Amino acid sequence: MASALETKAKEAFIDDHFELALDLYSQAIEQNPKQAELYADRAQANIKLNNLPEAVADANKAIELDPSMSKAYLRKANACMKLEEYQTAKAALEDGAALAPGDSRFPKLIKECEERIAEETGELPMQASEKVTTNVVPVKEVLSDKGLPEPVTVAASAKPSYRHEFYQKPEEVVVTIFAKGIPRECVKVDYGEQILSVAINAPGKDAYHFQPRLFGKIIPDRCRHDVLSTKIEIRLAKAEPIHWTSLEYSREAAVPQRVNVSSVTANERPAYPSSKPKRDWDKIEAQVKKEEKDEQLDGDAALNKFFRDIYQDADEDARRAMQKSFVESNGTVLSTNWKEVGVKKVEGSPPDGMELKKWEY
Repeated sequence: MASALETKAKEAFIDDHFELALDLYSQAIEQNPKQAELYADRAQANIKLNNLPEAVADANKAIELDPSMSKAYLRKANACMKLEEYQTAKAALEDGAALAPGDSRFPKLIKECEERIAEETGELPMQASEKVTTNVVPVKEVLSDKGLPEPVTVAASAKPSYRHEFYQKPEEVVVTIFAKGIPRECVKVDYGEQILSVAINAPGKDAYHFQPRLFGKIIPDRCRHDVLSTKIEIRLAKAEPIHWTSLEYSREAAVPQRVNVSSVTANERPAYPSSKPKRDWDKIEAQVKKEEKDEQLDGDAALNKFFRDIYQDADEDARRAMQKSFVESNGTVLSTNWKEVGVKKVEGSPPDGMELKKWEY
């Protein structure tokens, strides 16, 4: 039998009041934290509000409480597809299809995931890629229940202020959540292609959930975590050896390009890691030369304009490298490689036939 809060949450969802539905489902979960149906329904409300990592976490909780609930797998897959995590979505759909063989949505979405995965790996023909739809939203499940009881008000409890931080290596990211005295069995960690979901449910303490969408993709099978006396340490295996400028994904920050240092020769322009899309420096140089000609720039004026354009379009690390190398070398070296410049002093390198002298202040 549905509780008063659950009934009102369903009504709010039907009326497209998704934020109200989310709040009511959260209150109902506080009253009955072991009811899988509530988590599955709250996942759908989160999907409508585009709270996609939270939707995945709710679907995972529903599956944990009731592994036979096919719609929980469908909700998880729907959120993962919107996050472009097609491998994770496909796995969830295959599990759900085994539980509901008569539901045509599962094979349809599995096919779409396979097409998207093939498209990502470059195996999908152009004709097939044009037929792939952008978004697939499962049919809303409407449950009508007349005669609404009076609403019940439940005070929301404050979440514990667990602090987290991260550091990284070329092959992994280490996330640390500082939580003292948490039993190992009270910690649940799930991994997606680009999602980390951490849930802490310790006796006598408020539940804690941390579900960031990660900056880059990871390899779930190679990730692991340890619960220690003062912290929870999570090791995320990077899918690519790139530098993460933050732990969480944001639309403003694109994934930087990898750098293969051994492949850079003296006659090639080095490709430095950047949080911005890769730039064609030859094209930029040609454009600057054209502008120099149009504006009749020559000598130092043209060179200064070229360097100003590079600095203006560079990321923060490249700018720091340019400033440090220029100052420390007394204006004889200008580098954009912060990894090289940041670890040592840049020595001056005067042109042939000239002598290096220190600046006088």
